[in-house]
Amino acid sequence: MTKPSLGTYGVFGFFWTFAQLTPDQLRAIEDLGYGALWAGGSPPAELPWVEPLLEATTNLKVATGIVNIWTADAGEVSESFHRIDKAYPGRFLLGIGVGHPEAHTEYQKPIDALKAYLDKLDEYGVPQDRRVVAALGPQVLKLSARRAAGPHPYLTTPEHTAQARALLGPDAFLAPEHKAVLTTNAEEARAVGRKALDIYLGLQNYLNNFKRLGFTDSDVAKPGSDRLIDAVVAYGTPDAIAARLAEHVDAGADHVPVQVLTGPDKLVDALAELAGPLGLKGR
Repeated sequence: MTKPSLGTYGVFGFFWTFAQLTPDQLRAIEDLGYGALWAGGSPPAELPWVEPLLEATTNLKVATGIVNIWTADAGEVSESFHRIDKAYPGRFLLGIGVGHPEAHTEYQKPIDALKAYLDKLDEYGVPQDRRVVAALGPQVLKLSARRAAGPHPYLTTPEHTAQARALLGPDAFLAPEHKAVLTTNAEEARAVGRKALDIYLGLQNYLNNFKRLGFTDSDVAKPGSDRLIDAVVAYGTPDAIAARLAEHVDAGADHVPVQVLTGPDKLVDALAELAGPLGLKGR
């Protein structure tokens, strides 16, 4: 199975944020050398915001990070995939995931729910190499390699990336998200990071993963220890941030979606500051 080709770095944001960007801003992100936009926020199955992003650009790809299997019907998602792929061949990657047990009263064992959803995607003809799965723990990581191109871990560390690559072997596509704040003021960066992490420090799947990585109960108790925040939020000079993001690549990531914690109006400028240190073309 051929790995998705998205370049080394992409941009993670929420689908409603990307929908606010102008065509000029989208073209600027593409021109800077970022290979893909990763849209989180559990978008609805219809995915109507995807085509405008692709229409405004030439080669930039769009991935969902992720469509929630509890709120987006597999048949409708598959129809959306085929609609988008017909209009923009090869430029859309479908990311799916189970969300959080705290948010769904009918939540069942993640591995079983994912298998059933992936069965439906097979039935509706969504190719395995055009989909990824949100995965943190070993079972779902392995499932993502068997039933999709590979995993899209969220809110992890380069250490997790290394463990995932060792578990997956060389052939699976691995795309871990990492957050960044463009400031050299540690306290300012940690404050921004804690605000972004607040919801996740109440969700058991993330807490479990942090503990597997060696963080303690006191580290993961709200609002999060400095050690935890520093591990999942890169900050400092653009060179320092780029060096931290490159640790994922060195650990085995194929592609790293970077979530710059800033408003839509400042996003392109922040990405421009990082493009050179990340080794992107940045024309």
